[in-house]
Amino acid sequence: MEEREKMVRLQIENRGIRDPSVLAAMRKVPRHKLLPDTFAAEAYSDYPLPIGEGQTISQPYIVALMTELLQPQPEHRVLEIGTGSGYQAAILAEIVSEVYTVEIIKSLSEEARSKLDAVGYTNIHFRCADGGEGWEEEAPFDSIVVTAAAQNIPKLLSAQLKTGGKMVVPIGGAGEVQILYVLEKTEDGLEAKPGIAVRFVPMTGSSQIT
Repeated sequence: MEEREKMVRLQIENRGIRDPSVLAAMRKVPRHKLLPDTFAAEAYSDYPLPIGEGQTISQPYIVALMTELLQPQPEHRVLEIGTGSGYQAAILAEIVSEVYTVEIIKSLSEEARSKLDAVGYTNIHFRCADGGEGWEEEAPFDSIVVTAAAQNIPKLLSAQLKTGGKMVVPIGGAGEVQILYVLEKTEDGLEAKPGIAVRFVPMTGSSQIT
């Protein structure tokens, strides 16, 4: 699709994303099929879009960046916190073995499942629950991506991460400067590397990410 190729060339490659598997996934996933019909025509634009329930789909570059930072491999099992539209899950599903995605808002979880099933994904597993609790019975995961802003480094989720695994998470409150962190789990704990400033909707749910 011409618009998708243009998106990858101008928004993704031009900003330094180099992982061939990420670029291939961004070229393949039909983003327009995962958005509300109202915004499908804007699917490949360089800005976030509303998906209902006060939530948004991140701009394509941020999705590509977060995916690349995970350093995903074909044999990996990845946990996503915040299914949203299902786009990040679809990108990951093109690269890794299994994606486990958790969404607290039932309508979004059901809509994403329906659309991703229609596109043909069979390696994405869905749960409607508080993302702060992760998916303990499927742990440990090779990597975790959090697509909403946490107040603090998510130690509860890190317990579900393999040693040597990476977690990518925006940290900061609503209305505050949020920083995209890469957390690597070592034998001695978590190593936190701050990255760019970002803006995400805050995590919701009764569990506290601490």
